[in-house]
Amino acid sequence: MIRDITIGQYFPGKSPLHRLDARMKIVLTLAVIVLIFLCGNFWSLGLICAFVTVAVLLSRVPLKTVAKSVKPIVYIVVFTALLNVFYVSGGKMLFEYSFIKITEKGVYTALFMAARIICLVVFSSLLTYTTQPTELTDALERLLRPLKALRVDVHTIAMMMTLALRFIPTLIEETDRIMNAQKARGADWESGSLVSRAKALVPVLVPLFVSSFRRAYELAFAMECRCYRGGKGRTRMKIMRLKPGDIVAAAIIALLAAAVIFFRFERFFAQVI
Repeated sequence: MIRDITIGQYFPGKSPLHRLDARMKIVLTLAVIVLIFLCGNFWSLGLICAFVTVAVLLSRVPLKTVAKSVKPIVYIVVFTALLNVFYVSGGKMLFEYSFIKITEKGVYTALFMAARIICLVVFSSLLTYTTQPTELTDALERLLRPLKALRVDVHTIAMMMTLALRFIPTLIEETDRIMNAQKARGADWESGSLVSRAKALVPVLVPLFVSSFRRAYELAFAMECRCYRGGKGRTRMKIMRLKPGDIVAAAIIALLAAAVIFFRFERFFAQVI
């Protein structure tokens, strides 16, 4: 399970998504997340699912890798779906036994919520899959630049967020290595009660925290040795400029937003017309 976590990883490529401006990708990702929550029926959610599928294919990221991004949340999706199946009532009764009642609306809501969560995770993962960490830092700093008027250290915030994403794969690899070492010493995480399993994780968490603090200190020391002083007076090797592809991507998201809003408020538009 640890090896299946792919958040924060970057996969080099020359796909249309890789060539988009990092600022535009962040803005469009946030816009699609909002649209996912605006979906009110399967028509709008179907459009989102189709759009996410096309985006995954255009990114040219291996489908196996995309599936790994969903695997860690399978239990959350299943748990959420079961809650909706058993606790949401309404519509035609499909199954009834004692206190267990499954209705048509419960199944509808369960499928709807599961599809929504999966689309949210997959599309959000494409941002880090197709964008280099340095580009993410520059893009976040540019987008948060208006906060400088409030004396907010925008560069430091962007740097911390990017470093956090960058070190997620490293910490996952370190956790896997520590767990393998503990297994070789006879550690067992699969048997016993839930409390005993939690206690068995202590030999993993302690060295993981020590390793994390050591890596943080080494990184800070390396940046200090290179006379790193933040964003003041800093130049960039790559200058960000919007390209025609970015405008096309924004137009596609705008059309998608118009369609989702139409399906969301279809009855309202029908009454007005």
